[in-house]
Amino acid sequence: MQEKLDQWINWVEYDELLEGHHNAPHNILGLHEFGKGQVFTVYRPEAKRITVTDKKGKNEIELEEVEPGKGFFGLYVEGRKYKNDYLLHIYYDEDDVVETSDPYSFAPQLGETDLYLFAEGNHYQIYDKLGAHPMTVNGVEGVLFAVWAPHARAVSVVGDFNMWDGRLHLMRTLEVSGIYELFIPGVKPGAVYKYQILTRTGDILMKADPYANAAELRPKNASVVTDLSGFKWSDDKWIKDRESLSRNDLRKKPMAIYEMHLGSWKKKIEDSDDGFFSYRELAPMVAKYVQEMGYTHIELMGIAEHPFDGSWGYQVTGYYAPTRRYGEPTGFMYFVDYMHKKGIGVILDWVPAHFPRDAFGLGQFDGQALYEHPDKRRGEHPHWGTYIFNYNKREVENFLLANALFWVKKFHVDGLRVDAVASMLYLDYGKNDGEWLPNEDGGNENYDAINFFHHMNEEFDKQAPGAMIIAEESTAWAGVTSPVELGGLGFLFKWNMGWMNDFLEYMHMDPYFRSGNHGRLTFSMQYAYSENFIQVLSHDEVVHGKGSMIGKMPGELKDKFANLRTAYGFMYGHPGKKLLFMGQEFAQYREWSEARSLDWYLLDEDYNKKMQAYVKELNKLYQKYDALYVNDYDNLGFEWMSVDNNEMSTVSFVRRGTTAKDQLLFICNFTPVEYDEFKTGVPCAGKYTQLLSSDEVRFGGTGVDNPKTITAKKEPCDGKDYALAMKLPPLSVTVYRFDFKA
Repeated sequence: MQEKLDQWINWVEYDELLEGHHNAPHNILGLHEFGKGQVFTVYRPEAKRITVTDKKGKNEIELEEVEPGKGFFGLYVEGRKYKNDYLLHIYYDEDDVVETSDPYSFAPQLGETDLYLFAEGNHYQIYDKLGAHPMTVNGVEGVLFAVWAPHARAVSVVGDFNMWDGRLHLMRTLEVSGIYELFIPGVKPGAVYKYQILTRTGDILMKADPYANAAELRPKNASVVTDLSGFKWSDDKWIKDRESLSRNDLRKKPMAIYEMHLGSWKKKIEDSDDGFFSYRELAPMVAKYVQEMGYTHIELMGIAEHPFDGSWGYQVTGYYAPTRRYGEPTGFMYFVDYMHKKGIGVILDWVPAHFPRDAFGLGQFDGQALYEHPDKRRGEHPHWGTYIFNYNKREVENFLLANALFWVKKFHVDGLRVDAVASMLYLDYGKNDGEWLPNEDGGNENYDAINFFHHMNEEFDKQAPGAMIIAEESTAWAGVTSPVELGGLGFLFKWNMGWMNDFLEYMHMDPYFRSGNHGRLTFSMQYAYSENFIQVLSHDEVVHGKGSMIGKMPGELKDKFANLRTAYGFMYGHPGKKLLFMGQEFAQYREWSEARSLDWYLLDEDYNKKMQAYVKELNKLYQKYDALYVNDYDNLGFEWMSVDNNEMSTVSFVRRGTTAKDQLLFICNFTPVEYDEFKTGVPCAGKYTQLLSSDEVRFGGTGVDNPKTITAKKEPCDGKDYALAMKLPPLSVTVYRFDFKA
């Protein structure tokens, strides 16, 4: 019988297996027909003996070790009475016996269609195939591992289930796809693993799984097997309603976004690297607060797994894994589901622009540039210390596009804010001469990234109707939110970074100098309809030494608060959806840090508590009157009443909704001067009823009093036929409601 076994063994493959170089181990391991019999082969270094039985534990045979001490066992058996459901009994000593199905007895679980679509960049559910997936195959429970590593010489799965021994679970490569796969019986959710990759230069790399759905808590960095299939969602109506919304419907909806970093919104234990509340603990706290404040959405920083807290989640190593900092993936599902039950949309920050150099991550994944561009001038940010994705490679494009869909499909999120879009669009972004490579036409446009955005945004509309893709794009690139078929990039919304920079520069000035910089206040309306903008006062403006939002305001403390109330009031009146970063709603004094909670104790202070009440009232007003959102992207929704009064640093404008009723007039004073007889042009006759003044005592203002209702007079003013006269409070925004009369 040993002679038959010797005849069957391919000794070249045998040597490759023992050296750990084999990329098709199923060729030599497992059960094989040979002549009129069968050959069993098993490679288990350190094993003393191995027996085989049928699935009922009967018909036991003992395999023979081919060479003493090498760990390769085999046996030729006459006849064909065994099937692929046999069991291995591996004896390390008489009291240490492992009973398992043979990993090398299972057929490939990825089919030709999977491989073809992935190679074409069109496998939009590739996250269900690559990674680690608990499943039952032929009645056997285990985990299917699959990873893309086309330059590797060999790949093994190593983990706490095989003593991290790369010899035990060598994977097979599937055709010419570069995908390695292995079904390992008996592995369960919670198992910790990595891929051991033998490079073509003989180096051994230990890599986390790019498609893993969970990871260890930093500073550990291995992947963790998890099952995403068991969570019971309760947001069916929310999802159905969302899917019924067109792009135009979404543009007409109110969006008041509360930008959050979960780990520092509130901490369970201060002064601790790991004193976080869990997703499940945070859900009711966040929902209650966001509801009370009147926000419609939250936007979450740093949910995809990342190794360094100080990156805030913008240097990702686990694109398919919610961070372990706040618990299990199902905990994040619970969080999103809870938000939906409370009527709150969830947007995630998403980072397809670059990734960090951590040795266990995507960089040089199989010994060569794989996810990054191989040319350093295209594949690295020299001043950021990160790699740039190779958008020209279809499998990489597939990785990113499927990841965008993954968060919507698996975790039900309502949208993604794409970080650092400008760095993707421009080949020379953040680079000096000699550090970048022009495109084929000699320009700095990244054609591959542009094509990626086209593909992503078009497919998103098909695959995830009603979900939003938002661009954080800081330049004047034309058509970011125009449809792809009209030559645009296809995003639904764009952050208005230009407005944020100009407006904060204006607000930072002493009011004495504002008259000479009036254009910084009004210029944004010259381009307001060029894109579908979100007006943002984001985390970007309260980090890296920029100070807090209240700290940017000039004057003594009362003046700072008056300025900030005026700024927020103007922002809410300006066309575009709204976003405020956490802590800004109660004017936190300290610059934000990811390492500590917001300064909630400030709500015991009068000014801060009243600022919070003011923002709450703004959100209430915003949602109540559709004039503030329904025509954000239609120039019929906005009209200047007074725009050139730079000497007094005042402006007034009208916001219009769907009907002639409930239109709104905003009057803004950006100086600390009170005017007893202020006039502004208005669009029509009739009564104007005050809804809100940032100068009200309840918000911390001086309480300048006007009649609740003022009647417009037939009097030319600011180029209008009618005028409104009132007392104008210092550093204030006053909002009036009126019905338009032609």
